[in-house]
Parts: sequence; structure tokens; C-alpha cells
Amino acid sequence: MAAGWAACFLGAVRRAAAERKVRLASTTITAEITLNHDDDGEFGLAAVLNLELGGVDQQTATELGAAAHRICPYSKATRDNIPVTINAGAA
Repeated sequence: MAAGWAACFLGAVRRAAAERKVRLASTTITAEITLNHDDDGEFGLAAVLNLELGGVDQQTATELGAAAHRICPYSKATRDNIPVTINAGAA
């Protein structure tokens, strides 16, 4: 799941950048999927997507991460189902 989500999310970042005419010098992403044992005794998932974008400032990196989260099919499938954190940074 993590590898597929990371690849898909990176494609969504590139699409969001192209739509905004933003040139990315480099892109790196890692996806961390965690299996948690909830207080109610059930198991659940959580995700952290760590995104590093070269050639942009921090605000643009944050905006592209948010836009990709709206575009990416994995993000759409998990929206409001599991906690997801997007850490977007400018490299």
C-alpha cells in the first residue's frame, strides 16, 4: 500500500505543479503506513507522507502537497477513513 500510494501521490504532485506552471528541480517521497490498536480494541491505519520538493519555496511545497492530496486516488480512497499527515518541505 505504501509504495503504491507514494508513487501515485508523486504523480499527483507533478500534475499539480504542471497545472500551476511550477518547475520542480527534484522530488522525493516516503510513505509511512502504521497499523494501530485503537482504544476500542479495534485495529486501524494511519499514514504519513513525507514530500521533499526542490526548486520551490516552502509555501509552494505545502500548496502542492495539499493539491496532490485532493487529486491522488489513494488519498481520495482513504479520505475521512484514516488519519493522514502530509509533511511537504522545500529542498
